[in-house]
Order: sequence, then C-alpha cells, then structure tokens
Amino acid sequence: MKKFRTKNNHIGLVIRGITYIDGYLIVNKSYSLPQNYGNKLSRKLVKAFKKMQNAALKEEIKIKILSGFRSYDRQKEIYNKYLEEDSKNVDNYSARPGHSEHQSGLAIDINNASDTFIDSKEAKWLDKNAYKYGFILRYPKNKNNITGYKFEPWHYRYVGKKLAKKLYNNGSWLTMEEYFGIDSKYLKNKQNII
Repeated sequence: MKKFRTKNNHIGLVIRGITYIDGYLIVNKSYSLPQNYGNKLSRKLVKAFKKMQNAALKEEIKIKILSGFRSYDRQKEIYNKYLEEDSKNVDNYSARPGHSEHQSGLAIDINNASDTFIDSKEAKWLDKNAYKYGFILRYPKNKNNITGYKFEPWHYRYVGKKLAKKLYNNGSWLTMEEYFGIDSKYLKNKQNII
C-alpha cells in the first residue's frame, strides 16, 4: 500500500495497483487499473441508474445504458482499432487499455455515444438531473485540457450523491481532476499497441 496527498490535500491510497482518493476509485490517463480488474457494472450503479431511469420516464425522457462494463482486453481491441484509423487524435476520445473508466464498473455511456446526442432532450435532462442519483458528467464541455478527453455528454460515472452534488457545482460541472487536484496525462507519449 502506498499513501499520498493530492495538490488539493486529499488522501490517496494505492492498494494492489488500484488508486483511491478519499475512498473514490480513480481511473484516468494518470491512474490505471490492473489488467484483471473488474467483471461487471457495480450493483450500486445499476440500482441508482434504475431510479434515475424511472424518474426520467415520468418526464417522458427515455434513457438506457448503451455501454457499461468493458474489460481490459475489450478496451485494447477498441483502442487499437481507433489507433489504426486515427493515430493522431485517438487519445482525445478513447482510453488506452487499463485507463478506461468502463473497466471500473462505475461508468456508463447513455443512449448514444456520438456528438448527435449533445443537443438531445435526454442529454439536457441528464446534465441537470444525473447528480441527484449519484452520477457525474465525467467529461464536461471545455474541460478536455483537464480530463484529457473531449466533451462526452453520454459518459457518466457513478460516485454517489454526496460527491456528485459537489461536482455538479450548481450546473457548472467540476471534474474529478479539478476537485481532487490530480492530473490526467499519460506518463509516456507512446501508445499501447500490443
């Protein structure tokens, strides 16, 4: 076990290759997961999503999980496919194997993982309401220099209601990186082609 403090004075622990800050699992370009980590979406996420889905339906908004848990090997396939097609930009929209939040079982893509989702009524509803159910918009608009990823209005991370409310920040989303005082940058400028 390794203990550290972040720039914003939060306590970090690395246990068996997994990083937690103030008890929250962290996955980004700087903090990876072991290859064998995870096998499904967390039960808390699934339960919270069902509540959120039912609340949305009451307002005639239909949301569904498009993509949930993704193994290290599956992420490697996806990343390498994008790498072949777009080697210059791939790191702006696809995580390298071990660096995907989907592997944590705490992240989901909702409805439509494309830029056409941005102005949909579902995306707008999620932006205003997801925090009430413990979800955060993980890659907000104009924060790509902080998160390392382009704006993804479909990608939500489950963190629980307490942290979600803080990160919602009255509609001006903070990133986990900003809140905890951590970076999201690959250590080497070399892509993982394996």
